[in-house]
Amino acid sequence: MNDDSGGGAAPILRLEDFLPYRLSVLSNRVSAAIAQDYAERFDMTVPEWRTMAALGEHPGLSAAEVATFTEMDKVAVSRAVARMIEMGRLTRTTSPDDRRRSVLKLSAAGQRIYRQIVPVARAHEANLVGPLSTEERRQLDKLLAKLFAAATADLSRAKR
Repeated sequence: MNDDSGGGAAPILRLEDFLPYRLSVLSNRVSAAIAQDYAERFDMTVPEWRTMAALGEHPGLSAAEVATFTEMDKVAVSRAVARMIEMGRLTRTTSPDDRRRSVLKLSAAGQRIYRQIVPVARAHEANLVGPLSTEERRQLDKLLAKLFAAATADLSRAKR
């Protein structure tokens, strides 16, 4: 990165060296490869898979809770939920505790797909980290946790 010393020129940001950009591009590439596989095998989009994964782990969430848990846009979750209900992969009922709250669960068909897609997701993950040694994977997990904590703190400061 160039500095502003002497010449008065503005500093230059080399996008390909900027960590947020690199993380975004990596995420997009990984998601694109997975999305293609999910679309071909299961007729499913990435937001639908993430919704399914959230409900597979935490049955009974509302759409708003899925959006919060997955950090996806509420509109993307709403579209995913609508399509998955239409395809018979999700059920939506009214919460007995709060009649204003809808509860989402995987239907029997959704559970069958979930059981099929989890190994596919794990295989994509294994391919991605395959070139890393066991120690590098441990380091990556630690580094990602630190970056996640720093990004969370940064977001909290920005909201104040």
